[in-house]
Amino acid sequence: MVWYLVMLCIAVLSILYVFYNYGKIKKMDEGTDEMKDMAGIIRSGASTFLRTEFKTVAIVVVAVAVIFSLFIEASSGITFVIGALMSSCVCVLGMKSATYANVRTSNKARETLSIGETVKVALCGGSISGLSVQAFGLLGLVLILIVCGVNHDASGHGLIANLECNPTIMRISTYSLGCSVVAMFNRVAGGNYTKAADISSDILAKMRHDMPEDDSRVPNVIADFIGDNVNDIAGNCSDLLESFVATMSSSMMIAVTLFKNLGSTVTDATFNATITFPVALAGLGLLGCLLGLAYSNIRKMGNNPSKDLDLATYISAGITIVFGFFACMIIFKNVPLYADFKAGWISPWLSAVLGIGSGVAIGAITEYYTSTEYKPTRELAEIAPEGDAFVITKGDAIGSRSCLLPILMIGIALFLSGKLCGTYGIAISALGMLAFVGTTVSIDAFGPIADNAGGLAESCHLPADVRVITDKLDAVGNTTAAIGKGFAIGSAAFATVSLIVAYVGNYTAVGQEPILNIASFVVVAGGIIGGALVEYFSALLTDNTIESARKMADEGDKMLSIPGVLDGTVRPDYNDLIEMASKQALAKMLVPSVLALVLPIVGGFLFGVEFVGGLLVGATITAIPRAIFMGNSGGAFDNAKKYIESGSLKGHGKGSAAHKSSVTGDTVGDTRKDVVGVALDIFIKTMSTVANTLAVAFSKITLIK
Repeated sequence: MVWYLVMLCIAVLSILYVFYNYGKIKKMDEGTDEMKDMAGIIRSGASTFLRTEFKTVAIVVVAVAVIFSLFIEASSGITFVIGALMSSCVCVLGMKSATYANVRTSNKARETLSIGETVKVALCGGSISGLSVQAFGLLGLVLILIVCGVNHDASGHGLIANLECNPTIMRISTYSLGCSVVAMFNRVAGGNYTKAADISSDILAKMRHDMPEDDSRVPNVIADFIGDNVNDIAGNCSDLLESFVATMSSSMMIAVTLFKNLGSTVTDATFNATITFPVALAGLGLLGCLLGLAYSNIRKMGNNPSKDLDLATYISAGITIVFGFFACMIIFKNVPLYADFKAGWISPWLSAVLGIGSGVAIGAITEYYTSTEYKPTRELAEIAPEGDAFVITKGDAIGSRSCLLPILMIGIALFLSGKLCGTYGIAISALGMLAFVGTTVSIDAFGPIADNAGGLAESCHLPADVRVITDKLDAVGNTTAAIGKGFAIGSAAFATVSLIVAYVGNYTAVGQEPILNIASFVVVAGGIIGGALVEYFSALLTDNTIESARKMADEGDKMLSIPGVLDGTVRPDYNDLIEMASKQALAKMLVPSVLALVLPIVGGFLFGVEFVGGLLVGATITAIPRAIFMGNSGGAFDNAKKYIESGSLKGHGKGSAAHKSSVTGDTVGDTRKDVVGVALDIFIKTMSTVANTLAVAFSKITLIK
C-alpha cells in the first residue's frame, strides 16, 4: 500500500506540473490579430470535432459498461468507465494545449527570431500531452488498486449472471479496455479527418492550383491544421496511454496467474511484490520524465533542436533505469522468488532494461529510415526526377527494409526477458519500453505543434525570417513524429505479446502450464483469419480516407471558384468544410472500430479460447511488420518531399517535376503513416484486451466444440 500511495503522489505532482505548464502557455501572447483569428478557428474546429465524437463514444462506453456489470463482474463496468474517462481527459487536455501552443510557438519565433526560445514553447506544449498520458493512466489504475485491493483467489460474478471470474483481473482488464475503446475511435476517426484534409489540401494547392502548401485561401488547409491536433495529438495520446496501461495490466494479470499456478512454492509476499513492481516502475518512470522535461524547460537551448530533444529522452530513460533498479531491489530482495527468476531478484529489472533499450533503439532505427539527415530518405528524394513510379517503388523498398531491425530488437528483447524472468519478464520488458512514455509522447507532440506553427506563419503572412525558424522546427518535428510512430508501433508489439501471454494464463486451469498449441488446427485457423483481418482492416481505412479526401478536394475546388477567394479578398467558408470533414470521419469510424471489439467476441463464443489465441497471434504477426512498413515508408515519403522543398536537391525545387513526384509519394504516404499504420497497433491491442476480459467466458461457453 505504501508504494501505491507514493505512486499516487507522483501522478498528482505530475498533473499539477501539467496544469502549471498549461497556464504558462495560455498566458503567452498569441501575436497579430490575424494569428489570433486563425488560431481561434483551429481551436474551435478541433474542440467541436472531439465533442461530437465523444457523444458517440459515450453511448458505446455506457452500453458496454452495463453489459460488463450485469453479466461479467459487478464492479467491472465502473472500472471500464474510469479507463474511458482517463483516456478522454488526456485527449481533451492534450488537444487543447496543442491548439494554444501552436500559435504561441509562431509568435515566439516572430518576437525573438531564436530557435532555442521557440523550441522551448513547442516542447512545453508537448509536455502537457506527454505527462498527462502517463500521469492519468497511472492515476486511474492506482486508485482502482487502492480502493478495490488485489486478491489472487477471490471469485466474482455479474449482477445477473453467475459466470465466476477473478475480480482483480476483471477490474484491471476492463480498465485497460476502457482506454482501448477511446483510443480506437480516436485513431480511426482522427486519422480519417486529418488525412482526408491533408491529402485534399495537397491536391488543391500543389497539383491543381500551384499554390503554397499552407495558403489560407485553400479552405482544406485549415481543416488540415485542425486534423494535426485531432489525430497527431489527441489520437496519439489515447494510443500511447492505452499501451502504457495495457502493459501494466498484463504484468499484473500474469502475476495473478503465476501465483494461482505456483503459489504453493512461494508466499503472499511474493505475489504482492509481483503486483507492486509494475506500478512502481511506471511511477518512477513518470518521475524520470517529469525531471527530464523540467530540466529541458529551464535550461538554455541552442540552435540544434534534435540534440535538445534527445537529451530529454536520455535523461528520462536514465533516471527510469536507476530508480527502477533500487525499486526492484527493495521489492524483491527479501521475498521467495519463482524458479523462472534466473538472475534472482534483479531479473525483473534486467527485463525492464531490455525493454527500455529496445525503445531507444527502435527510435534510432526509425530516425535513420525517415530523416533527411540519412541516406534512405535522401536517396528517395534523389530518384524523384525519374518520376512517380520510381518514387513509389523506392519508398516501398525503404519501408520493407526498415522492418527487419525493429522486429529483430523486439524479438531479442522478448526472448531474453523470457529466459531471464519467464512470462512475467516478457510483460515487464514491455512495460520498461513504456516506462518513460511521458517524454516520448512529449517529443512526439512537439511535431504537430511545430507543424501547425509553421502553417500559421505562412497562412498569416509572417516575415520570411520567421518562416525559416518554423520550417526548421517543422523538419525536426517530422522526424520526431516518425520516431513517435515507430515507438508507438514497437510498444504495441510488446504490449500485445504480453497481453497474449496473459490471455493464455487467464483461461488455463489451476496447476496446468499456460500453453497455446500452435500445431492445433483450431489455432492455425484462427491465425490465418487473424492475418487476413489485418489486411481487410487496412483496406477499409484506406478506402474510407481516399473517398473522404476526394469529396473534400471537390468541395474545396468549388469554394476556390467563388469570385474573390483566389484573389484573397473573400474568405472561404472554413466552417462548412470543417463540418464536412467531421461528418465524413465520424460516419466512417464506427465499422472499423467495432470490428476490433466484435471479432474476438464472436470467435471466442463460437470456436473457443484456442481459436481466439490463434486469431491474436496471426493478427499480431501480420500487423507489426505491416505497421512498421506503413509508418516508415510514409515518413520517408514526407521528408523526401520536404528535402526537395528546402532546395537541397539542386535544380529541383518547389514546382519542379521532381517535386510533384515527391508530392505524389507524400500523398500515398499520408494514409499509410497517419491512418493505417497507427490504427493497426490499436487494432491488435484492442482485440487482445477484449480477449483477456472475456477469456473465462470463452472457456465456459463455446457453441461449436
